[in-house]
Amino acid sequence: MTLISYLTNITFDHGAVKTLGAEMEALGMKRPLIVTDKGLVAAGLIDTVRGVIPNDKAATIFDGTPANPTEAAAKQALAAYREAGCDGIVAVGGGSSMDLAKAVMLMVEHPGALDDYAMIKGGVPKITANMPPLIAIPTTAGTGSEVGRGAVIVMDSGVKTALVSPHLIPKRAICDPDLTLDLPAGLTAATGMDALTHCIETYISPKVNPPAEAIALDGVARAVKHLERAVKDGHDREARWNMMMASMEGAMAFQKGLGAVHSMSHPLGALPEPRLHHGTLNAVIMPTVLRFNHDFVGDKYDTLRRIMGLSSNADLPQAIADMNARLKLPENLRAMGVTEAMIPVAAEQAEHDHCTPTNPRPVDRAGFEALFAEAMG
Repeated sequence: MTLISYLTNITFDHGAVKTLGAEMEALGMKRPLIVTDKGLVAAGLIDTVRGVIPNDKAATIFDGTPANPTEAAAKQALAAYREAGCDGIVAVGGGSSMDLAKAVMLMVEHPGALDDYAMIKGGVPKITANMPPLIAIPTTAGTGSEVGRGAVIVMDSGVKTALVSPHLIPKRAICDPDLTLDLPAGLTAATGMDALTHCIETYISPKVNPPAEAIALDGVARAVKHLERAVKDGHDREARWNMMMASMEGAMAFQKGLGAVHSMSHPLGALPEPRLHHGTLNAVIMPTVLRFNHDFVGDKYDTLRRIMGLSSNADLPQAIADMNARLKLPENLRAMGVTEAMIPVAAEQAEHDHCTPTNPRPVDRAGFEALFAEAMG
């Protein structure tokens, strides 16, 4: 039986951030904790957000979100939430800030270790609706976490794992492409490829969900047409609008399931050193996994070629690799600082990752070791 649900309220357009005060009022939020990172504070984006919060609302800022959100940072943010007597959360940033905010939202009323609620440990039914409200405001166009039901957290054990529940979907998503206009070209490229990966992996997942596939294909078309434009000119407002839409669509669709690209990027993203960006990892790994899955997707690569404007006999994995090159992303994992010594542990964790069961082609630990070796270049 297939469960299909899209369950949050989204305000989407240039200038949408101005609706924050009204959304807080609708949710009864008077003392929000703003979860963000130091880079956005320095860039002045948090001043923009605070500027649209009514004066009768007392906002507390937690700017300690790391590049890959951790359980340790969630505990620090939870302490700030409780100390300030907060009654809701506003996440401002990329996927890291939004995922960290979801972890904090969960921890406010859910006792015990955060790891107890991990999907791979049977934690999904333990997550209830007893949580403070969360408003998510993305400042990148990549993860789509503002409409997603999951949060990926590096636990204290060092394992990067997912918390998944419909109750983790933010109560409101405010998607304002203007907040991405000054995103650097490199980060625009990396987050954009994250969105494209979500759409492609969702589409080729073997689970049955035609609405998700339709949304994913629309996201593929938007990303392929507009990502390079956004990288070339960050103030191309049409390109920014379409990339934020592609990002949101990827997350709306990936409830259908992702695949081995994410299974491989998750353990590498959990490494303390080198610090590896999730979207960049997805971009670099995707050609390898597309080659691996080739004979297990029916005619879906034909559809992707058509949607992407490629010839009917084009090499789809190579087309992705060529796009990475044009975007000036790394050629392989080795160029990102990954070494052979990291592969055995990463392959073991990838085998048990929550995305592995929905990869089109079954893959075990040995298979992942081979995939990592190929992606090393």
